[in-house]
Amino acid sequence: MPASYLRNLPALALVAFSATGPLVSAQSAAADGLAGAYLAGRAATYESDFSAAAEYYTRALVRDPANLVLMENVVFAQLAQGRLKQALPVAERLWQAGARSQVANIVMMGGFVLSDNYQAILDRDLETRQIHPLVDGLLKAWAHMGIGSVDEAIKAFDQVAEEEALRAFATYHKALALASAGNYGAAEALFAAEDGQLTRLSRRAALARIEIQSQLGENDMALATLDAAFGAGNDPALAAMRKRLEAGEALGFSVASTARDGIAEVFYTLAAVMTGEAANDFVLMYARMASALSPEHVDAVLLSAELLDQLGRYELSIATYKQVPSGHPEYYAAEMGRAEALRRAAKPDAAVEVLEQLVQDFPTLPQISTGLGDLLRQQEDYVGAAAAYDSALGNMPENSGSRWFLYYARGISYERLSDWPKAEADFRASLALRPDSPQVLNYLGYSLIEKEDKLDEALSMIERAVAARPDSGYIVDSLGWVLYRLGRYREAVGHMERAVELMPEDPVVNDHLGDVFWAVGRQREAEFQWKRALSFIRSGEGDGEADPERIRSKLELGLDAVLEQEGAAPLQVANGG
Repeated sequence: MPASYLRNLPALALVAFSATGPLVSAQSAAADGLAGAYLAGRAATYESDFSAAAEYYTRALVRDPANLVLMENVVFAQLAQGRLKQALPVAERLWQAGARSQVANIVMMGGFVLSDNYQAILDRDLETRQIHPLVDGLLKAWAHMGIGSVDEAIKAFDQVAEEEALRAFATYHKALALASAGNYGAAEALFAAEDGQLTRLSRRAALARIEIQSQLGENDMALATLDAAFGAGNDPALAAMRKRLEAGEALGFSVASTARDGIAEVFYTLAAVMTGEAANDFVLMYARMASALSPEHVDAVLLSAELLDQLGRYELSIATYKQVPSGHPEYYAAEMGRAEALRRAAKPDAAVEVLEQLVQDFPTLPQISTGLGDLLRQQEDYVGAAAAYDSALGNMPENSGSRWFLYYARGISYERLSDWPKAEADFRASLALRPDSPQVLNYLGYSLIEKEDKLDEALSMIERAVAARPDSGYIVDSLGWVLYRLGRYREAVGHMERAVELMPEDPVVNDHLGDVFWAVGRQREAEFQWKRALSFIRSGEGDGEADPERIRSKLELGLDAVLEQEGAAPLQVANGG
C-alpha cells in the first residue's frame, strides 16, 4: 500500500484511542479507591498484556461501575485479544452513557454486523459515533448493501471517492460491492481503469480482480493478471489458484462476497495501510475487528499475529497463528510466523520443530528451508544450517534474486565449521551474483584477514564495503583491522576509533582498538580499551575474537609478549605505519 495514501488520510487518529492515555488520571482513580487494580491494569497495558489488563480493569470496574475510562480500557483489552463478544456489553454501556470512545464505536459496529443489524449502522449519529471519515463512509455504503439497497450503496461509495485521498480505497470497495452483487463486468471495469491502477493497490486487490475475471469466464486474462501482479514465485496459495485457472475452473468470489465480509475488509484495509505508520496496539483494533467479523479472513488473522509479535505478546501471537487451519493455502505462512514468534519467545527448539515439520509438508518451498537454515545458524547448528541452505538452493530458480544470500549464509556456516575452501567458494559465488554486497565483501575480506591470505584483495573488498556502509561499525572495524594486519598501524587508528564511536559497547571492537593503540605506542590508552572490552563481555561468556583470558594476559604482559607466547609474528610497522 503506497505510503502516500496514508499521509493524505485526513485526521487518521481523529479520536484515536490510547490505552496509555485514558480520560481520567491515575490520581483520580486512586481517589475513588481504585488505585491497586487501576494501576495494575495500566502497567499491564504498557506491557501489552491484554489478558491481565482486561482482568484488572474489570476488577476495578466492579468497584466503580460508572467509570467511563475503566469501561473504555476493558473494551480495548478485550478487543485486542480478539474477544469481540466479551467487549460488546461494556461498549454498549459506554454508548448508553453517551461517551465519545473510538474503540467502543468500533466494537458497536462489529456487534451490529454480527447481528445483521445494518440499519443501526445507518441510523447512528456520526457527530458522536464517528470512527474515521474513510471507515464511516465505507461502513455506510456496505450497510446499504446489507439491507439490499445497492443503488444507495453505490452513491455512498461515490461520495467517499469525492475526496481525492480516499478515492482509491472507495473505488476498491465499490468494485468489491459490485462483484458481491454479481455485477462482475462493472467491477472489472473499475479494476481495468487507468491501466489497472486499482489492481496494484494491494495483494488482496489483485486477488479480487483475478477472481472477478474468472467469474467472467476469462481465465486466461486472470492468469495474465496473476503473472503481472505476483510473477512466478513459490507461494502455495498462488500456485493453487494458478492450477485451478489452468484447469478451466471458475474461481468463486471470496474477497468480499457478503456485506459482513465487506465491512471486515473495511477494517482490514485501514489496518493494512496503518501498519508501520501508527502504534501497533492502535492498528491491532482494526485487524482484530476484521478477523472477528470474518474468521475466514486469514490475512487479518496473520496481521493480528504479526502485530502481537511486534508488541512482545509472543504466546498470544503463537495462538493467533494457530488459528489458520492446516488445509488453508496460507497455512505455511502462518507456521513461518509461528516459528518466528517461538524464536522470539526464547523457544528455539520448538521453532525448529515447527520449521522441520513444515519442510516435510512443503519440501520444495525454498523460503521454508531458508528460514530453517537461518534459525539453525543462529543456534550454532552449522551442519544443519548448511544442509537446509543446500535444500533451499536446490529448489530455488537459477534466476532468483535471493540466491546470493543463500550462498552467503551457507558460506558463513562452512566458515564456522572450519571448511574454508567451501566457505570461500560460496562467498565468491555470492559476490558473482551481487558484486557490491557490503555484507559479503566485509565477511569474505575479514575472513581473509584472519587467515592472513590475500590481504591486498581483502583490503580492497573492505574499502568497497565501507564506501557502501560508512556507518556500519562492524565494517569500519574490519577496515581498521586489515590495516593493522598489514602493519599500517597509524592509518588503522582513525578507523578503529570511528568503529568504537559507532559500536561503543562491543567487546571485539574495543579489543581491536586496544591492539591498535598498543601498536602505535599508546599503551595506557590500549590498557583502557582492553579493560572496556572486558567489561562488555558477559560473565561466563567468551568469544573467539574477544577472549577474556587473552585480554587479561595482554593487560598483565602486554600485546608483544602475548603474541610471542602464541608463536605469532611480532608487531612490525609497514611503510612507516
